[in-house]
Amino acid sequence: MLTTTQILAFLLTAVMLTATPGPDNLMVLSVGMSKGRRSGIAFGLGCALGCLSHAVLAVIGVGALLVASPMAFTALKWAGGAYLIWLGIQALRHAGAVRIEGSSNSQAPVDSLRRTFSKGLVANAINPKVVLFFLSFLPQFVDASRGSMELQLGLLGLLFTAQAAVLFGVLGYFSGSVGGWINRKPQLGKWLDRLAGTVFIALGVRMIAVR
Repeated sequence: MLTTTQILAFLLTAVMLTATPGPDNLMVLSVGMSKGRRSGIAFGLGCALGCLSHAVLAVIGVGALLVASPMAFTALKWAGGAYLIWLGIQALRHAGAVRIEGSSNSQAPVDSLRRTFSKGLVANAINPKVVLFFLSFLPQFVDASRGSMELQLGLLGLLFTAQAAVLFGVLGYFSGSVGGWINRKPQLGKWLDRLAGTVFIALGVRMIAVR
């Protein structure tokens, strides 16, 4: 099972990374600004639940590697660490480059909430980059001495989904004011990207270094 220390460390990092401007939360903001807060919330909840599919793939993939070969698992750690470092470098290179598109006053047609939710779910679930992220990120917080790695990975995946649902729901609700505020303060976006880039690089180095 997970310890309190594992849970707190994981949630702190997950919340910080989820809150940093990226494809998912930018889409939530854009949908909320163009179609209203209810649509923004529905789309955000869809994106969050889409994380469950990646968590399942991470559990299956890591579990299969553990059974197949410790060497293969080590290779996954190195590949995952390199991927996180690459994500960090990209975030630092392009800090502050994103802008929120959309307008809270636009007259875009309003989809049904169920359809909007489904769009968010599919948009996240079919994103191969999110699969790679989960394979790289979740194992960072697994403690082999605490029992089943697969169970720990599954619980971490549920925790990530839960915090993403809360944050994306809040983003959807306040989409108009949050999106406009970020666009008016480009320096904020730069510092958030720099923070995320630093965290990604640190996690990647840690993943490669820890045996």
